[in-house]
Amino acid sequence: MIGDEPKAAVQQHAEGTVKWAVDRLRQDFFSKDPNEILDIWLFKDAASYEQHSQLLFGETPTTPYGYYSSTHKALIMNIETGGGTLVHEIVHPFMEANFPACPPWFNEGLGSLFEQCGDSDGHIHGFTNWRLPGLQQAIRSKAVPSFKELTGLDAHGFYNDERGVNYAQARYLCYYLQQKGLLVRFYQEFLSRQKQDPSGYLTLQRILAETDMDLFKAKWEKYVLTLRQGYEVTVE
Repeated sequence: MIGDEPKAAVQQHAEGTVKWAVDRLRQDFFSKDPNEILDIWLFKDAASYEQHSQLLFGETPTTPYGYYSSTHKALIMNIETGGGTLVHEIVHPFMEANFPACPPWFNEGLGSLFEQCGDSDGHIHGFTNWRLPGLQQAIRSKAVPSFKELTGLDAHGFYNDERGVNYAQARYLCYYLQQKGLLVRFYQEFLSRQKQDPSGYLTLQRILAETDMDLFKAKWEKYVLTLRQGYEVTVE
């Protein structure tokens, strides 16, 4: 880890955020470490983040928070925005090492689930976050795609969404699975069946025990509309 904050602050991020998250992600999801050592660059504010992204990597960030560069084997962060994005981005190199064929919806769904997280009985646990109001508005506007559409999106289709609905839908699908105690099992079964089910859609149906995914989407949307930021709602 490299940062331009005081040494004590960088050490706190290393131990309290990075090591904490890595230990718990390994415990529940990832058996393999990334193949190469990754540099984590923590810049103290937006100006430092943008300046050093250009200076060190010749890149203009497309997000104000931070990003993972597979090319440079680095995570580049504006740590002023909080540690949540750092945990989100840590998921990506682990996914790259353990599930390289992972489709974008689950890669980003799992990453964004943990951008607001904490400890629950020694396990990493995602909480409701800032993506919720936009998703609720999209649900009310009937602007949320089917889960078959979401899981079938390639990288261009997933990321070419200026509204952020794809990210939010993927996140709160992962949140729903987590709240039902099914998220780790889904990951394990999806990973083992990826050749037969590259999108994860059939595995999702099986894990949820849902035969009609349109009915499930209606149930999931009703559940999401009950959620509030800062409050946990379990799934019966």
